[in-house]
Amino acid sequence: MEWNELLIRYGEISLKGRNRNVFVRKLRNNIKDALSDLTTVVIRPERDRMFLFADDNQDMQEAIARLPYIFGIQSFSPVAKCEATLETIKNKALDVIGASETIGKTFKVEIRRTDKSFPLETNELQQEIGAHVLRSFPELGVRMKKPDILLRVDIRAEGAFLTAKVYEGAGGMPVGSNGHSLLMLSGGIDSPVAGYLMMKRGVSIDAIHFASPPFTGELAKKKVVDLAEKLSSFGAAVRLHIIPFTEIQQIIVTQIPDNVSMTTTRRMMLQIADKVRMEIGALAIITGESLGQVASQTLESLTAINAVTSTPILRPLISSDKLEIIDIAQKIGTYDISIRPYEDCCTIFTPSNPKTKPRLEKVAYYESFTDFAPMIEEAVAKRTMYQLPRQQNTDFEDLL
Repeated sequence: MEWNELLIRYGEISLKGRNRNVFVRKLRNNIKDALSDLTTVVIRPERDRMFLFADDNQDMQEAIARLPYIFGIQSFSPVAKCEATLETIKNKALDVIGASETIGKTFKVEIRRTDKSFPLETNELQQEIGAHVLRSFPELGVRMKKPDILLRVDIRAEGAFLTAKVYEGAGGMPVGSNGHSLLMLSGGIDSPVAGYLMMKRGVSIDAIHFASPPFTGELAKKKVVDLAEKLSSFGAAVRLHIIPFTEIQQIIVTQIPDNVSMTTTRRMMLQIADKVRMEIGALAIITGESLGQVASQTLESLTAINAVTSTPILRPLISSDKLEIIDIAQKIGTYDISIRPYEDCCTIFTPSNPKTKPRLEKVAYYESFTDFAPMIEEAVAKRTMYQLPRQQNTDFEDLL
């Protein structure tokens, strides 16, 4: 079955008032970017819905495969076009119904007669088309409320448009409609999920990762690049900043007591992230922290870590348990990447007995014997950046 267009339905955008056009425009741009390599695709937004056209069936099938991952889309349906005559519509209805599973299913015909000059009234059309479908698919039943298959027929001056299949969208808000933030991307399971959830609320992201070569290798870096690229598939490009963190981390290990070294490590990371945030004009920092999950994520630890900045810290996973986070990671395709056996700098240098209730004044006292400020500035200056998604046919080595 070849489709002529896609009908895209908005989610929360439909609830917006006078500024709805801003959200629609952002969604259109995100869809356009996500499908930029599909040369025959044309997008036409309207107030309550959006249409996507493609002359090439392969482009249309690829668009169908990508749209479920773009935030701001509630659902979408492939639409078949035919000449606006009764016999042609009836025959096209068989093609559209036949593209779905019909055994044991129920259906209903819904008519939208935009072209009032069409000779048959709505009820007559429903009866004619419905009877024709039942003759060809006797296994189908009829149900007026919540049928399994809703055959929609839209008769316009330029032709008839039929659809019966509904694909679920990602929901949420178009990425970029609610500002820009910096995601602290560790390479574990939690932080990509945190980035995904904030993108779903319309936040566009840069990502920052801390590498400590030679303790962390190229495969660990590749894992993070792949995670950032996966996040870029949800409607907006992601820029990844990789920070050289070896010098700072080695000094922390030698100068800071072992039981609070993780707190200081997080504080240094947050200060570096805050400087990068200011450079790129982001409004907040996103983390994958979940309350009580590890020693650095108790309220006391988070308070000591937060003290280095007044920037808003967004923690979408703060009340989630690990199984909930894993479930989302598996759903969005980041889990298998995150569990690759390549450790990041935090796991490699994890102390054996970290404090769960570090005192801020004690941590600040231990840090006062070392001037970290120049090292923080140097780490920011020497960071490397990667733009994702990668260009087609670009592998990891070419990206580097």
